[in-house]
Amino acid sequence: MGGAVSAGEDNDELIDNLKEAHYIRSELVEQAFRAVDRADYYLEEFRNSAYKDLAWRHGNIHLSAPCIYSEVMEALDLQPGLSFLNLGSGTGYLSTMVGLILGPFGVNHGVELHSDVIDYAYQRLDIFIKTSDSFDRFEFCEPSFVAGNCLEITPESRQYDRVYCGAGVQREHEDYMKNLLKVGGILVLPLEEKLTKITRTGHNTWETKKIIAVSFAPLVLPKNRDTDKSKIVPLPAMFEVRPLQDLARIAIRHTLKMTALQPTRLRSERGGARSGARARPKRRRTCRRADSLLLANRHAFVSRTIPRKHTDDGCDRSETDEEEVGRESRPDTPVNLLRERILGLPLPEPLKMYLLYYRQK
Repeated sequence: MGGAVSAGEDNDELIDNLKEAHYIRSELVEQAFRAVDRADYYLEEFRNSAYKDLAWRHGNIHLSAPCIYSEVMEALDLQPGLSFLNLGSGTGYLSTMVGLILGPFGVNHGVELHSDVIDYAYQRLDIFIKTSDSFDRFEFCEPSFVAGNCLEITPESRQYDRVYCGAGVQREHEDYMKNLLKVGGILVLPLEEKLTKITRTGHNTWETKKIIAVSFAPLVLPKNRDTDKSKIVPLPAMFEVRPLQDLARIAIRHTLKMTALQPTRLRSERGGARSGARARPKRRRTCRRADSLLLANRHAFVSRTIPRKHTDDGCDRSETDEEEVGRESRPDTPVNLLRERILGLPLPEPLKMYLLYYRQK
């Protein structure tokens, strides 16, 4: 299934094509697709096919076509903090994109039939966290995968805000899938050759919308479905108590990210306010005393004054003033501001690496 849009030279061009064909329609979904390079979920010898709008399979490893994932992501209507269940989670490509939208306090679970594919998914997830240029731009809900048949979950024991099934579902299993949803939740699945969106509007009421025609391999039925030997799939804990150090890392990264982005936002807002108005002549730079940069000692964040240099023109100027002058004379270069802030903290190196998720670059 696929072939609805032209192939791209790279991930960004593929996303451009999906946008032009209106498969990707929201900014949130676009950002997630651009952040996760589809080729990173291919085996090395097949990477040259990654940016075609085609499904790919090698042994038990499988990826749906980009146009299908686009429709799925749009139909799920994801928001930060929701719980998500991916039935047939495969390589983890979709779960990783979903995790970028759910944020650190969402729930991101996957059930996969083949244990070797779960190993592959965790390898790809580790590579994404450790090496992706886009990881630090998001607050991530890391997916957890378990092995088992998705038809052997006890629906009464767990319900989710969003559920996706990546295998063809027949009518006999439709109610089973619906029961995995909370009231107000959304289920997206291939139901009798149609990608279908089902919204649970009440305890016993539903809204159904057909999206596009699709062709998926059918669900694999449990081997012992007619006996008492059926194995119940143990889903990960829905709301486990997070270690304090994890919560601290999330809070510190969020705070540093917001303070790093604030000057950029202010410049953008000022630029927007001035658009359409006559440009003002540049004002002559004057000397002024500026105090306070947020520094840190070994124990806590405290406010200190930066030592200032005395110049021949009688002005006191700090190193940051000189850096700002230098920045005005050279073009902007892409910088990972969050990483720069963390590396600049006066903290032990092991703690810095923990805050960086031990990322290699």
